Amino acid sequence: MDWASGACTIEYAWAGAPIDDAPLLVFLHEGLGSLAMWRNFPDRLCTAARVRGLVYSRPGYGRSSPYPPTLAWGPDFMHRQALEVLPAFLALLGIDTHSDPPLLFGHSDGASIALLHAAHFPGQVRGAILLAPHILVEERSLEGIAKAREAFLSGNLRERLARYHADPDAAFWGWNRVWLEPRFRAWSIEAEIEAIRCPLLAVQGIDDEYGTLEQIRGIARRVRRTQLLELPNCGHAPHRDQTAQVIEASLAFLRGCTAPQQP
Repeated sequence: MDWASGACTIEYAWAGAPIDDAPLLVFLHEGLGSLAMWRNFPDRLCTAARVRGLVYSRPGYGRSSPYPPTLAWGPDFMHRQALEVLPAFLALLGIDTHSDPPLLFGHSDGASIALLHAAHFPGQVRGAILLAPHILVEERSLEGIAKAREAFLSGNLRERLARYHADPDAAFWGWNRVWLEPRFRAWSIEAEIEAIRCPLLAVQGIDDEYGTLEQIRGIARRVRRTQLLELPNCGHAPHRDQTAQVIEASLAFLRGCTAPQQP
């Protein structure tokens, strides 16, 4: 593993029915997520939608190469994933995003990565489904992340994460420290996402402990082709808290994105 050149191992899996010419849906996990933590959700959605799914663990997560303990994350970590890691990963798999743009399905930090990728590669994304995205830093987000720190130090969060990550300490502290770093308070992608041209479905739980509804409403004000889904009795993980509603809305959205274009 050569971190100086950016080389590393990526854990990935295909989901849904193996239909060679079906549209591709790429899943981007949350800040403490991984391939395995999606459980069977990608298979359920992709099978119902008749699309191919691609699920992977970002470097530092799951069974992908852990980050060295000396490598500090910077406030641009989501930009680097969106603009460097994701394009390189898709290219290595032989996915031509110019001739056949994929769809993106992101959760939390993964949803922000999806937004950044769609903004900077406007002709190479067919559409994106965003669960609990971040477009700016809110006090509620920082309070939730500070509570996660206490759960990792004093509760059973580290034990739970160790089931899914080769190095739970590197995965947790890389994410937690950068979010709680004072200079990260100014992080915002509000202006950048105005460049997005593909349709979006932005979903958020009304009871989300990591962000307010301003996150998805702010997207809708800046990206014309945005549909909103605000879910009651739902926290930060809509695909787990309100699975049926998320699948139903996602299927309708995906049908619109993959339908043949009228001449």
